[in-house]
Amino acid sequence: MYKILKKETVAPQVEAMIIDAPYIARHHQAGNFVVLRIDEKGERIPLTIADADSEKGTITLLFQKIGKTTEKLGTLKPGTAIRDIAGPLGHATPILQYGHCVLVGGGIGSATLYPILKALNKKNNRVTVILGARTSDLLVWGDRFKALSDEVLFTTDDGSSGLKGLVTGALKDVMDKSEVKIVIAVGPIRMMQAVAELTKPYNIKTLVSLNPVMVEGTGMCGACRVTVGGKTRFACIEGPEFDAHEVDFHVLADRLEFYREEEQESMKLFKKKKCKRNCKK
Repeated sequence: MYKILKKETVAPQVEAMIIDAPYIARHHQAGNFVVLRIDEKGERIPLTIADADSEKGTITLLFQKIGKTTEKLGTLKPGTAIRDIAGPLGHATPILQYGHCVLVGGGIGSATLYPILKALNKKNNRVTVILGARTSDLLVWGDRFKALSDEVLFTTDDGSSGLKGLVTGALKDVMDKSEVKIVIAVGPIRMMQAVAELTKPYNIKTLVSLNPVMVEGTGMCGACRVTVGGKTRFACIEGPEFDAHEVDFHVLADRLEFYREEEQESMKLFKKKKCKRNCKK
């Protein structure tokens, strides 16, 4: 059992949860994730480790309440516990002394970049962070990124914070003005695909962190398979980061839609049961 120590809302429908997990905290590296199960009958879902404190033995997970399991996770309060958390899983982000690095995050995907930023700083890299969202309320951990980055650029679809437009516009400006050595992007599929298409003509090394369907996190089930460079790869054991210029984003998008109907039906049943317990008739 993994005790929840603290929980807070960081954006609409987005929660940050600090959990007592000493082993995971000690062995965590930037880019790692966990697979958790709320209770014995719950499904397993992957969540990136957004932060870790090896001295306190804690990890921080950020999640968006968009399905049955994340909605249920959001109902848990500090002092309660999560049944299983397996991790740290996945390959760590390759952290080298690159020079000028650009991290691009969309929505809640931005949280994945935070430990990567901390690791790149330790190697004395110059880091520009570009965070995008539909509106300012949906920008995640902006102050944290400002505290550690050489430069932070915000973009919003409605212009409520930073530049009005997409992250790709800000990224192009940065690449045109500076010699960027690596770009790491995390966020919605369309955003990551757009970043990959933008950086390719510049011949800039680009990594994307993929989050396909995962069940057990060891590659045995095959649910997390993605197509990279024309070959089948397993995101849970070979990823989650891959060369953005080799990822087949169309196959990835199709696979994420594979269980959409089942997910929607499960969510309906969850809300119905929740209403029976809490709603007044």
